Amino acid sequence: MMRSLWTAASGMVGQQFNIDTIANNLSNVNTTGFKANRPDFEDLLYQTLRIAGTPATEVTLVPTGIQVGHGVRPAATQKIFTQGALQSTGNVADLAIEGEGFFRVLLYDGSYGYTRDGSFKIDSNGQLVNSNGYRFMPEVILPEGFIRDTLTISQDGRVTVKIPGIDDPIEVGQIEIYRFINPAGLQAVGENIFKVTNATGEVIPGRPGFDGMGKIVQRFLEMSNVSVVQEMVNMIVAQRAYETNSKAIQTSDSMLATANNLKR
Repeated sequence: MMRSLWTAASGMVGQQFNIDTIANNLSNVNTTGFKANRPDFEDLLYQTLRIAGTPATEVTLVPTGIQVGHGVRPAATQKIFTQGALQSTGNVADLAIEGEGFFRVLLYDGSYGYTRDGSFKIDSNGQLVNSNGYRFMPEVILPEGFIRDTLTISQDGRVTVKIPGIDDPIEVGQIEIYRFINPAGLQAVGENIFKVTNATGEVIPGRPGFDGMGKIVQRFLEMSNVSVVQEMVNMIVAQRAYETNSKAIQTSDSMLATANNLKR
């Protein structure tokens, strides 16, 4: 059986995986804080028919070998953590990070999740929570009777509000953000949440705007960093590569048919 059948088939499977990744990126083009995925591929094993450096004569060596590849496979999918565009919302509980860092929330199982989605809400207890009710960490608890429109979160994360009967605003919390040596090692678990893995390195907490941390921008949200134009170009390239591999299979099949019909 011709190697090219299986080699081209691996190419078609690889391009199908590529299209799956592109489709996920495009489906999240309006997802707050979403980071695009990029698939990485690697070639498969090679069959060596002649080793480079094999003696050709008593005084000469073969300068190049003969190797036949066996196709391709996905090697990794990498999150691209470039900054997304900031969009003004006017909502006092909406936060964006301009620069490096993640917000931290407490998940229902007691573990921590990390997110760039700053579309927070204020629950009935005066706590900051995300859309799924996960509490912002460290906790920010707003005092009873505070005036909502006076909620102010500075670029360095200081949370202040005004209370009726008191002229000066009072500070009620300090927001921290977190970064990682290797953010691409984070595990995406859905709901705009990432979890720490062994590949991320230690969690580095910090105050916004200091020690390499991004700054907080209130009343803004970070949009998806997916480039629709780039993804459409990638889709065209993947489609053409898929078609080319299918042509290789058809050509291999035609060659086998020719060989089978030699004797009649």
